[in-house]
Amino acid sequence: MSLDLLIYLALTIAALWTVMTRSLLRSAIGLALVSAILTIIIFRLNAPLAGVFELSVCAGLIPVLFVSVVSLTQPYTHQEIIERMKSMFTRFRFLPLIVIAVGLALGLLSLKPETSLPLPADGKDVRFVLWHLRRFDLLGQMIVLLTGVFGVVILFKERKKSG
Repeated sequence: MSLDLLIYLALTIAALWTVMTRSLLRSAIGLALVSAILTIIIFRLNAPLAGVFELSVCAGLIPVLFVSVVSLTQPYTHQEIIERMKSMFTRFRFLPLIVIAVGLALGLLSLKPETSLPLPADGKDVRFVLWHLRRFDLLGQMIVLLTGVFGVVILFKERKKSG
């Protein structure tokens, strides 16, 4: 097995654990772990700027915010935990299959970023590099950011229902 395949497997397992765990605190820690593994992938793809953003914001700042929010929530009773687990497994029962299908589809597409565009003469135009050479990095960054926002919205919706 190649190193990249092991890293992707670790990322998939960590992401599934993050989604499937019953503890919000473990989910926040799992998010940090997923972001750290994703940072390794981004650096291996030779995208250091996106890697730095991922490490600082997604593996550092966002999990800290989530842990802070989790510390403000009320703990569930044993019966509520059991009901939530049943509900969660019902909602996410197809998630592993979807992850595998998307992974296979992306692997079959074998999308490669465009690196044939010439760099500006001065090499300092960050806009050109971000929008033309690192489009996939930005796409990944936007997906991670929107996932974090979606998680916060769900967390506050559940808190409002129980409160």
